[in-house]
Amino acid sequence: MPSTILIVDDDPHIRQLLVFAFGKAGLGTIEAADGEQALAEVERHAPDLVILDINMPRMDGLEVCRRLRAQNDVPIFFLSSRDDEIDRVLGIELGGDDYVVKPFSPREVVARSMAILRRTAARPPVVENVGVMRHGLLSLDTESWSAHWGMAEVGLTVTEFTILRTLLAMPSRIFSRDQIIDRFRGPGFALTDRTVDSHIRNLRRKFSDVGGIDLIETRAGIGYRLGACGGTDLTA
Repeated sequence: MPSTILIVDDDPHIRQLLVFAFGKAGLGTIEAADGEQALAEVERHAPDLVILDINMPRMDGLEVCRRLRAQNDVPIFFLSSRDDEIDRVLGIELGGDDYVVKPFSPREVVARSMAILRRTAARPPVVENVGVMRHGLLSLDTESWSAHWGMAEVGLTVTEFTILRTLLAMPSRIFSRDQIIDRFRGPGFALTDRTVDSHIRNLRRKFSDVGGIDLIETRAGIGYRLGACGGTDLTA
């Protein structure tokens, strides 16, 4: 079965352009003119990839991404009329897989979309309902996507939770930045070394507030691994 692409943009000309380009590549398409319609189409058709405009009225693409990521792991390719770094970083942190700025080449969008679909198909199957993972005072509930240090719940973004889950799954292993990126969304995902470092800093800051001062170890020149997670339980 050919893959199905959901194209979400309030500009009908852009939707028509991409529908034609994906059709030439042998891919099926669905269209949505706004964020609410996009969420409904994902629920109805379960597309293989969402092409998502950021700058839409009423519900922008970033909010659509937040809501999608709370429900499923469908790949998301952002379109934007602005080349602001904050848009790119925020889109990626929310769980986007790629980003292109308007005006764009339809052939490039198709090529990069095909690369995302290939990576998605090549991912190892995700083990569902793992339950609660523990190491020292750290615990992650993979069903509710919640994190705790002792009795204190720590609010994490999807990206932060996924990175921490990767480290917790193999607590004695040292992960390079590239290995964290590959594990996170598949090879070639649009995270960068600098972005990984930023997420690690955020994780350390959030957990240190509740006593988790030994959450993650840095191995200079190599990467990161999970710390002893003994720390202090400030809730005890």
